[in-house]
Amino acid sequence: MNKPVFLIFIFLISANIFSWSVFDSVRGNNFLEVNFFNVGQGDCSFIKIPNGLKVIIDGGPDHNLLVEKISKELPFWDREIDLIIFTHPEDDHFAGLFEVLKRYKVKNIVWSGEDKDGVKFKNFKVVIEKEQEDGCLVSKVKAGDRIILKDAVMEVLFPFDITGFNNQNSTNGSSVVIKLTYGLNKFLFTGDISSENEKEIINNGKDVKVDVLKVAHHGSKYSTSNYFLEKSLPKVAIIQVGKNTYGHPSKETLENLNFFGVKVFRNDIDGDIEIISDGKNLKLLSIDS
Repeated sequence: MNKPVFLIFIFLISANIFSWSVFDSVRGNNFLEVNFFNVGQGDCSFIKIPNGLKVIIDGGPDHNLLVEKISKELPFWDREIDLIIFTHPEDDHFAGLFEVLKRYKVKNIVWSGEDKDGVKFKNFKVVIEKEQEDGCLVSKVKAGDRIILKDAVMEVLFPFDITGFNNQNSTNGSSVVIKLTYGLNKFLFTGDISSENEKEIINNGKDVKVDVLKVAHHGSKYSTSNYFLEKSLPKVAIIQVGKNTYGHPSKETLENLNFFGVKVFRNDIDGDIEIISDGKNLKLLSIDS
């Protein structure tokens, strides 16, 4: 069995500097690549860490679309994913991972451990158990844990404790929130947390100041509060949203982001969005409609 590609520790203190820059070379071993895939009404990020590690955060709602997206990012012979994080057990965040687990060798899976009734997630847990039997390391994380990925670090900011959460109507409030740091650049992946969860994170002393914010819950009016934006001060926000009947992204969220001067990109308008970092500067590499 392969050794895990990450270790889980506690605590992270770091600085925050942001600038956009034109790179002489935009791809290579020294660049972090973060893809916010257009998967419709759902979340899916694909991250390539310098030195070759590959990470997926959530899989979107479509069983086949994520595999198609990944196949365009990797050579045909590369059939390994180093780490999958699924933030919470809602279909629009984990359903696309079924096919990934079928077609790729996944070395590590991380989640909060929050359960949910329903046939689809029960089937997903069976798949995860089979992966574990085949040598995949499956870990449950909470706030304070760190995931070390060679040159990059992921700190878990939330949840603090899901004991007794068990809201079967929605597990959004148990979403794993990840802060990714590469050099001086920082990204925040917020799952579907609410403004109350945002306040809880801040009140527990977590540093949420980042360069790039993956907006929570597809731009719902119940997330991305002015209080949270005042503390996080992102320069860029990504809204992972597709055609929907929920009113996402909400007028309130868009107004909040505009008030703080945040540059907004949306999958439903801009398609796939890729941002790269050399550890000091960020560049929007491409927007594919």
